[in-house]
Amino acid sequence: MKHIPKDKLLVDGYNVINDWQELVAIKDNLEYARDKLIESLSGYGVFKDCRITVVFDAHAVADGEGCQQIINDFVDVVFTKEGETADSYIEKMAYFFMRQTGGGRVYVVTSDWAEQMQILGSGAYRISARELRSYVRAAEKSMKQGFSEHVLNYRRQELSDRLNGDVAKRLDELRRGGRKR
Repeated sequence: MKHIPKDKLLVDGYNVINDWQELVAIKDNLEYARDKLIESLSGYGVFKDCRITVVFDAHAVADGEGCQQIINDFVDVVFTKEGETADSYIEKMAYFFMRQTGGGRVYVVTSDWAEQMQILGSGAYRISARELRSYVRAAEKSMKQGFSEHVLNYRRQELSDRLNGDVAKRLDELRRGGRKR
């Protein structure tokens, strides 16, 4: 059976791109900045066991039909349709998730004050883009430390570490070409 995270995180993608310094620096290539954001959030979603929906405005795109891409079990990406803002999509989904999430929490990431008030009114939790960045960095640090500790705990084990002294000594003599009689 497929694992479905209970907690939901709705992210205003362009709001975050315009806040995180490492993404601001590369936003001239918007597709690359979006990809970097999605990559960061994918790891975070796995680490925190939450379903993340990253929403990008496409409301000003003529004839934009909108689309949704499922990236993995933890992240999907939505481009809104023409005339629909990321804020309006997020509000609608926050309300929907609040009604259907059994025991899970709904978080909305935006630094837009009006959007934050709307979200709080629906019962969801708000997180600013800056707060999310600190959470993602902390998760990345924990994952890196956990990996390092895992690797250090499972170092290469020498055969000589598992043999009694006499057997190890005899095998070492054989390896060196000498024979003890």
